[in-house]
Amino acid sequence: MTRSLRHDLYAVGAAALLVVAAVLVGRHIQDTRHVLYVHWPPLLARWDPHMGPGTPAAVLLAVAGVAYGPSLAARLTWPALLVTAWASAAAWILSLALVDGWHRGLAGRLTTREEYLRVIGRFHDIPATLRDFTHHIVAGTPDPWPAHVAGHPPAATLTFVLLDRVGLRGGGWAGMWCVLTGATACVAVLVAVRALADEAPARRAAPFLVLTPAAVWFGVSADGWFAAVAAWTVALLALAVTRRSPVLAGASGLLLGLTCYLSYGLTLVALPLLAVLLLGRDGVRARPVLLAALLAGLAVVPAAFTLAGFDWWTAYRLLVTRYFQGVGGRRPYGYWVWANLACTVLITGPATVAGLRRTSVALARAGTPPRTAPARPALLVSATLLALLIADLSGMSKAETERIWLPFAMWLFPACAYLPRPRAWLAAQAVLALLLNHLLLTGW
Repeated sequence: MTRSLRHDLYAVGAAALLVVAAVLVGRHIQDTRHVLYVHWPPLLARWDPHMGPGTPAAVLLAVAGVAYGPSLAARLTWPALLVTAWASAAAWILSLALVDGWHRGLAGRLTTREEYLRVIGRFHDIPATLRDFTHHIVAGTPDPWPAHVAGHPPAATLTFVLLDRVGLRGGGWAGMWCVLTGATACVAVLVAVRALADEAPARRAAPFLVLTPAAVWFGVSADGWFAAVAAWTVALLALAVTRRSPVLAGASGLLLGLTCYLSYGLTLVALPLLAVLLLGRDGVRARPVLLAALLAGLAVVPAAFTLAGFDWWTAYRLLVTRYFQGVGGRRPYGYWVWANLACTVLITGPATVAGLRRTSVALARAGTPPRTAPARPALLVSATLLALLIADLSGMSKAETERIWLPFAMWLFPACAYLPRPRAWLAAQAVLALLLNHLLLTGW
């Protein structure tokens, strides 16, 4: 065993101890004080060993992904790799969701009491609803929004309102939208890594972006859709600075504006975007118009919502009030500030933990900003990790981070490109995902 591999295993062992501590301490707190409001801390889940119609497909995809994923990622042409990655990610997410059955695993996920589809009828007049949106955020107001609607800017709910308007009604269509769009997040990450660094690390990371434990929560959660929009924001900016394209920079800004109106917490995507600008600083210096195009695109969505009568800042302040009115105000910060990190270990897996250790080594050796292609993904991964830690320390993410942090988790998987023996690590990822999905019934 090499010294590097031994250090990888030490890192994985420490992460495993963190998860065990979060389970045991969380179980004690919940049993004695009942303040965590989760049945299987640190995850919002309950113990329920089960199989379902998606089980055979999930096992088959896991075996095939481990056996053939790394070699296919190395051999396929780049366009074929992107298409295969998207299709494989979608199949992996869908098969895991269907372990719980069609209704419980997919069609019913976005129709529960706190979800977006419950308020479709209240958006019959969209401009009027946007003007009135902030009046229903705080609990105790007339007809308060369900938790997920109140907890996000209105673009999140409008996604499903517009799907309904074009005839894609009900939980089945909404769930498939989240699966199919969410699966594109892995493609966006590959595009960004290739643009900023090189094709080789993108190809090595591809199987890990597909066969990820995070897929358990991508299916079916609106956060999968949010993750895709945030991922393409970063990817388009990476293409813009490397190709020196103002059009792509403007498109990135447009998606950044949309990202901020899908989820308040995703304003932190600014940190990976800053990493992209740092890595692509030569292109920005050569064409300063790229920054102007980015800012012009960024202004579009906020301007549209503001003119329609929705005030983002007012809504966010009211959301903070609503958050502390509910279980968020009763969940203990002292537990969740570290248990959230255990959730992150579970959604990103042991390979990512080992990859993050190697990422820190690569960044330390290369300096900041790194100029060598192999070290360049390390800066992007590190910026994302910093964004995640800020979200954690904010106290506005206590529990359910296995779902809420999906947009950040996707940008940690490029760390796996630094790992040798990819099949062994990939097998660990797949086994973790299968165990989580078959032993626990996840929900939100």
